[in-house]
Amino acid sequence: MPKRTRFTIWRPLAAAAVAALTAALLTPTAAHAAPRQSRPVYSYAHAVRESVWVDTGLDEDTDGKTDRVAADIVRPSEPARQGRKVPVIMDASPYYSCCGRGNESQVKTYDAHGHVVQMPLFYDNWFVPRGYAFVGVDLSGTNRSDGCVDVGGRSDIQSAKSVVDWLNGRAKAYTTRTGTRTVKATWTNGRTGMIGKSWDGTIANGVAATGVKGLKTIVPISGISSWYDYYFAQGAALYDGGPDELAGYVESDPAHAHCAAVRKKLADGSPRNGDWTPLWTERDYVKDAAKVRASVFLVHGMQDLNVRTKHFGQWWDALAKHGVKRKIWLSQTGHVDPFDYRRDAWVDTLHRWFDHELLGYDNGIDRAPMADIERHPDQWVTSTVWPPHDTRATTLRPAAGPRPGVGTLGLGTGTGTGTETFTDDPTLSETDWAAHLTTPTPEKAGFLTAPLTRDLRLAGTSRVTVTATPTTTTAHLSAVLVDLGPDTIRDYADSAEGITTLTDRTCWGASTAGDSACFKKTKAKTTKVDYTVVSRGWADLGHHASLGKGVPLTPGKAYTMTLSLAATDHVVPKGHRLALIVAGTDKDLIDPPSTKPTLTLDLARTTARIPLVGGAGAFARATSGSAAAVPVPADRVLDGVGVPETVTHIPAG
Repeated sequence: MPKRTRFTIWRPLAAAAVAALTAALLTPTAAHAAPRQSRPVYSYAHAVRESVWVDTGLDEDTDGKTDRVAADIVRPSEPARQGRKVPVIMDASPYYSCCGRGNESQVKTYDAHGHVVQMPLFYDNWFVPRGYAFVGVDLSGTNRSDGCVDVGGRSDIQSAKSVVDWLNGRAKAYTTRTGTRTVKATWTNGRTGMIGKSWDGTIANGVAATGVKGLKTIVPISGISSWYDYYFAQGAALYDGGPDELAGYVESDPAHAHCAAVRKKLADGSPRNGDWTPLWTERDYVKDAAKVRASVFLVHGMQDLNVRTKHFGQWWDALAKHGVKRKIWLSQTGHVDPFDYRRDAWVDTLHRWFDHELLGYDNGIDRAPMADIERHPDQWVTSTVWPPHDTRATTLRPAAGPRPGVGTLGLGTGTGTGTETFTDDPTLSETDWAAHLTTPTPEKAGFLTAPLTRDLRLAGTSRVTVTATPTTTTAHLSAVLVDLGPDTIRDYADSAEGITTLTDRTCWGASTAGDSACFKKTKAKTTKVDYTVVSRGWADLGHHASLGKGVPLTPGKAYTMTLSLAATDHVVPKGHRLALIVAGTDKDLIDPPSTKPTLTLDLARTTARIPLVGGAGAFARATSGSAAAVPVPADRVLDGVGVPETVTHIPAG
């Protein structure tokens, strides 16, 4: 790994910033201190607004010319006039014209000369007056860029990487889309940070995984780390569409007319049978984590059912393995930007992060706790490292109980015992299973711990190993962890995924007539529940041996498969129970198999490996003695969130 300098001030820019601050803000005594925060000393109204088209070196639309991607730039005018260079914050997106960015679905707007007037989101409004340039890149095949959309593949990643290369003097750009006049980025020092939500954050992950020089940090918000895991869960299809449909959704009219061959290649390379193909290998950034030079500030909603939390879990673990500098925020929301659930703290933290990573300011952000976790709506805790050092994968074993389908879950002195049988019902989901967790029902098997005598914290990725015998040639499996007990949580199943948008606004940075820095406020949308789904995972049993090739099952034969569940951080409170549900199709979250199997679980060969803070000892202490359990009548239907309204195959805002 490259050497990481914790306290270095990047001298040319820092000296210029000190000079500006001295003239505008500081006393003579304070002027000698190293800056700890960039200040809004530059004019946003007089910022330079320009567009360049960067040559990607590819010809995806096969028109005989290399593709150019549009990069719209907003930068302070004063530093360049004074011979100073500025760092760059960049958001590369396919959504700048088709769909919009942020809670208010903003798109880019342009003046008569083709220069950007409105740049979506607050980044330019806030950071340009503080001495940063902001660059909004249209991915290939979208808005004003050439080429084709290839959904996370070579063209997508090269779209953004080529701009980083241009900012660092390694690529060529032009003043127009088709002209021959070149332009250099003489106004920047090349130090670049990428940010973005969903597909935009995915591009940040992918560019970082190339190891490109000049990219100093990324801030992926709800980003994909492997596109296979966006469309499939261990062979089970998560959606009824593929990347070819997604390309068609975001591409520009010219791209739609010229990119049929690329869409066909996407369709042919992503068969709906769940097999891992070379197309997915190309779009797997986790395998290239060793190449990452940039620091990573990762943000994700723990109830995100669009870009599911397996993405951040496997990416985080791979980055940790290779010693990448990291920070993380985990919220209770679904697919929501932190600007819309923790605005004040987010802007302050992001500002400090970019000041440290791009300007080199010693502001203490690198010595702050690694993780911020939303424990209850608008109630946050921190963790020095994540997962905590004393987190241990702890094996819990299910066992049959006195009633069919309602068993126990514990450490056990030996293996679990007995069998449980359930029949796949594609009309039911995890909310139906959990609502009847204490009642025998034919479509699931549930296992509960004793009431906890103290809090029990899970932090990381759980894995459930299932040995099941099907009655048909196809079968899907779901494994769900549930916190059984009353709580008030963010309503992540609502269409806004845990927030309510208000009518009044707050302002973050400077505005112009065409680009307002004022955005609608939000508040937490909550609901009272009798249970909370903590984590879930899915798989196609036909892929038990390999993701590369699914096979028909032999009815009556036992198969063993380990399901990787979504990463999370959750505390099961004293008096609650931790439960494991094993079932078939999770309605609306995975597609059903071609048959409707009955499966028999061999409990002696079924286990759950749970990342518990404190490990087996913490579990033993939390389940020892007697506790006043929260009453859960066996015949009552439990209340949870509704059926999620936002399950979609569009990784957008």
